Amino acid sequence: MALSIVSFLVGKLGDFIIKETQLLGGVKSQVERMQAELMNIQHYLSDADSKRRKGDARVGNWLSQLRDVAYRIEDAIDTFYLELEDNYSQVEDNHLQVEDSNLQVEDNNLQKKFCCYFGKLKRKVPENVLGLHKLKKLGQKAMNVPGLHKLGTELGDIQKELEEIFKTKDRYEIKPLQDEGSESDTVILIPPVRRAAYQDVDETEVVGLDADKVNIIKLMHPAETAKLSGGLRRAVLTIVGTGGLGKTTLARMVYNSVKTNFRYHIMLSISQKYNLTDLLRKMLRKLKDNLPENEDEGYYVEELKRLLSGRRYLIILDDVWGVELWDQLKYALPDDENGSRVLMTSRSINVAKSADSRMTPYELAFLNDMESLDLLLKKAIPYQECPRDLLELADKLSKKCKGLPLALVVIGGILSTRHQDFYDWKMVLDTMDWHDEGKDCMKILAMSYEDMPYYLKACFLYLAFFPEDYEISVKRLIKMWAAEEFIKPKKYKMIEEAAEICLEQLFQRSMVQVSSRCPNGSIKSFRVHDLLRDLAMHEAGKENFISVFPEPQGDNHRNKVSRRVSVQSDDCREFMKYIDTKTRSLLLFRADVYSSIEYSVDMAEFKLLRVIEIAGLERIELRGLDRLIHLKYLGFINCARVKLPNDFSLGHSKSLETLHLRINRLSHLLSSLSLWTIGTLRHVIYKGLPLAFIKFRPLDRMYGPTMGPPSNADLPNLQTLKWVKVPETWHEYQLPLLKNLRMLGFHSESYNDWKMVDHLLGTLPHLLSLGIRSPKIHIPNEVVYPRRLPNYQNLQTLHLHGEWSYDVTLDARLFPPHLVKLKLVDSRLRQDPMPELGNLNNLKKLLLSGNVCSEKKMICPTGFPVLQTLLLELTGNTSSVTIMEGVMPKLKHLTNNKGTELKLPPELRHFSNL
Repeated sequence: MALSIVSFLVGKLGDFIIKETQLLGGVKSQVERMQAELMNIQHYLSDADSKRRKGDARVGNWLSQLRDVAYRIEDAIDTFYLELEDNYSQVEDNHLQVEDSNLQVEDNNLQKKFCCYFGKLKRKVPENVLGLHKLKKLGQKAMNVPGLHKLGTELGDIQKELEEIFKTKDRYEIKPLQDEGSESDTVILIPPVRRAAYQDVDETEVVGLDADKVNIIKLMHPAETAKLSGGLRRAVLTIVGTGGLGKTTLARMVYNSVKTNFRYHIMLSISQKYNLTDLLRKMLRKLKDNLPENEDEGYYVEELKRLLSGRRYLIILDDVWGVELWDQLKYALPDDENGSRVLMTSRSINVAKSADSRMTPYELAFLNDMESLDLLLKKAIPYQECPRDLLELADKLSKKCKGLPLALVVIGGILSTRHQDFYDWKMVLDTMDWHDEGKDCMKILAMSYEDMPYYLKACFLYLAFFPEDYEISVKRLIKMWAAEEFIKPKKYKMIEEAAEICLEQLFQRSMVQVSSRCPNGSIKSFRVHDLLRDLAMHEAGKENFISVFPEPQGDNHRNKVSRRVSVQSDDCREFMKYIDTKTRSLLLFRADVYSSIEYSVDMAEFKLLRVIEIAGLERIELRGLDRLIHLKYLGFINCARVKLPNDFSLGHSKSLETLHLRINRLSHLLSSLSLWTIGTLRHVIYKGLPLAFIKFRPLDRMYGPTMGPPSNADLPNLQTLKWVKVPETWHEYQLPLLKNLRMLGFHSESYNDWKMVDHLLGTLPHLLSLGIRSPKIHIPNEVVYPRRLPNYQNLQTLHLHGEWSYDVTLDARLFPPHLVKLKLVDSRLRQDPMPELGNLNNLKKLLLSGNVCSEKKMICPTGFPVLQTLLLELTGNTSSVTIMEGVMPKLKHLTNNKGTELKLPPELRHFSNL
């Protein structure tokens, strides 16, 4: 993590120098010198981290000192910005009179230029343009001198400390490595974990793998492979899953069952830091005696190829970590189209796809509750029946392992050393410490973490921010990662796109469990296995990266100042004392959303906060929120009542990127003109509470739409805007500039709104998702088929809520050709929509809700070739939906409300219980 923190800080110092050159004065050279020093230190961090993992406590302490210094540098810069803002506010509040007449004249001339420029654009001069320019011109003549002097003094002290720490590197024999600051997937050297030697598997002791064994043997059969990918070619099948899931055991079971069907058979474990020459030598030793020991790699490749040529062989490679292994080894394994097989196990789906794109990776599942209990008892009380008084405790312990076989084996081993006594087993349940007694399990899980590139480690540790078993929304998480500056935009990719790649990497490394995917295949939501979350919390606690309350982290973590605090409790008040003035991120999450506890928090104490999310709180009063100039992400999720000061404004939060409101009483935040002057805004989302939440609470004002940006707004970074009304100030010749908008959701309440929306759509070249809610007036043709969009051909998602105009005819040819998701609510069509919608050849998700059509029966006669999800929540006249044979061949998810009869063809009858 030290590498991640230092690399982040190097970039931040560079940005600081570029942005504030005029204000830094003589301090600029100090900042540049410190940046150069940190860049030099970066080259030593991988070697230092490797020594730390090998158990060198002195190097671990050295890295901790370096991390703490890096945090101090960040604090100094962010505090300087606070004082800069205070100076600027003082200039505004006291109407500072500039005595330098030349400067006054220059400002007057500048004001005229600004007025002339913005007048041509028919826009008011933004209030902060002249003020910020004046402050920078004033420089050290204004009140900024004390701030600069303080920054220079503090950086000078830190520089001396940094140099002293760096000097001690030679004492610990820390060597430089090149290019450690890059974001490539650099192989991080870690000490090898000793794996158990391969032995014959006692399959009577194995639980939950019998069906997997049968499936893999079937897939490896020549006839099955020929059916899947053609011929008897050398096929490569990969078993994929997280550490400790039983991949090795399953591979050994398969090996023992089929090895006699092959002329040659080899099973090898691949260490994380393997040597190809040694690996080839080990394989050859299993095939022949008297092997020369000192030959080069080329000799062993040719010799292995010679021995295997013309013969049917089975090679099992266990625990493969990287795609490069197969790229290097495949030349030594001839493909004579005789049914030879290679079976690999890996934690990475990339390994599987790279080795053989025609064979689907075999993803190993976690054990269910019954299988988990069975495995635990086989380890805890072998060959015996569990006493009844222990069965309930065993069940609770097995569920704590959440289906991970390795964890179950470790816990079973602990229980096997205890007396078969209720109180002994209950003590294990009550006092289980995953970081002590469970260390063998965690050590194996930690290998996946240690193997990550530095930028991915921070993303993984951040998952500890969320409660146990919480389904994490990818869109929300990505916005938080961006606010934390974990992700940097890559060439031709925005921050959000780069973040999605990072999340896919975590999935490929089996560190997250996907709950749902979007129609385009990207991850929509996911969960983190409890043991992996424990790992993230443990590592994050050591690095002062995140503190989670209440959690069994130990008092040593609570006495430290953490950069991020997550309070996950039914009563958050008792844990508020752990929030520090240097805390950067705060999540208040309460699981019990129906209690009536009231909270009052003064945010003015925590001026360095950049991420705030408050989820599930019934009533909360916030003060000082409008003084957080570093704030980048603000979210209120499922909060019934949030009280803010009457004069609250977000205008001071000039770095705000995301405002996410899932709440009923804060619509005035979006109506505030100060919000729309923030040029950094990327995502503005306003949704009401779900009905399941609202119906338990009498609210003074229910959810209603709120106003969108004014006509003179210029928001070049805004990508998401939903759900808002069209302001009355909009005019077809003066619309807000939203050139990079990707997602748009509008409420429409008048025919003039349609006209304005139609004109606005013509200015959005990158729009991918459009949503319209019109409960009061009919939706016209130009909105159903928004052909004014420059990007119309590439529109992917369309959401239409409201009755269509009488002159609109449903015609699949008029929809965007690449539409993948369509949602129709209360459309009140005069025809059955299914025959026409079936012609949307790229549609993957269809949602029909409310009174969609006047027909009593809806029939799907043909089409829907790639539809994967069908959601039916129909009301009104429609009483039945019939899907004919051969329709929706790719359907995976089907939901239907009880009021509608669903008639399915034979191939979809397995959905009949939904």
